[in-house]
Amino acid sequence: MVPLEPPATGWVFSDPERWDAEDDLVAVGADLEPGTLLAAYRAGLFPMPSARRGPTTWFSPVRRGVLPLDALVVSRSLRRSARDLEIRVDTAFAAVVAACGDPSRDQGWIDAGIRAAYQRLHELGWAHSVEAWAGDELVGGLYGVAVGGLFAGESMFHRVRDASKVALVGLVELLRDEHATARLLDVQWATPHLSSLGVVEMDRADYLSRLPAALALPAPARLVGPGPSTPPIA
Repeated sequence: MVPLEPPATGWVFSDPERWDAEDDLVAVGADLEPGTLLAAYRAGLFPMPSARRGPTTWFSPVRRGVLPLDALVVSRSLRRSARDLEIRVDTAFAAVVAACGDPSRDQGWIDAGIRAAYQRLHELGWAHSVEAWAGDELVGGLYGVAVGGLFAGESMFHRVRDASKVALVGLVELLRDEHATARLLDVQWATPHLSSLGVVEMDRADYLSRLPAALALPAPARLVGPGPSTPPIA
């Protein structure tokens, strides 16, 4: 669906010039209304609930994890896994977010407030899930927010080997179009796992300088077209 612009936020995020050059945490407070979340992504921030259920904290990593769309590492074993799974888009968004927020997972941070906030964004056409299915069983996936040429990945999960990686391959495939070189696939932080798939680090200033051009791009057709899509895995 074509995204619907929500009411503008009443909050103002500070100028990046005022952010601590050595701290990923750049703001505290505000709310999780759709307009606030979109304003944050457009400014290079993303939210995470605080550890003690206090005000929401907002991050813009000093070293941002991004995946260049031409740099994804797809091993032979991953290609084999991909042949056994089907990629679907936006057919089980709530289930994907719930799986990502499973409280038994290490360092879980997705609480009920986050789930509700991103469900609202999904209903407006801004948040999307890319899912890996084995027949009728959801076995892996990821979700994130698409604003123009930015896809801000939030979390991923798997229930069988490589299922989350297969979902990532599916996401990259649907982002690869004539605007691919200017798109930004943001993964927040470059963990060792993500780095093995081709994720690199980008200085905060470089990320923020590239962001306006990415935001000005059209969203990928397979995220705004009619109904669910199933991008092929090359």
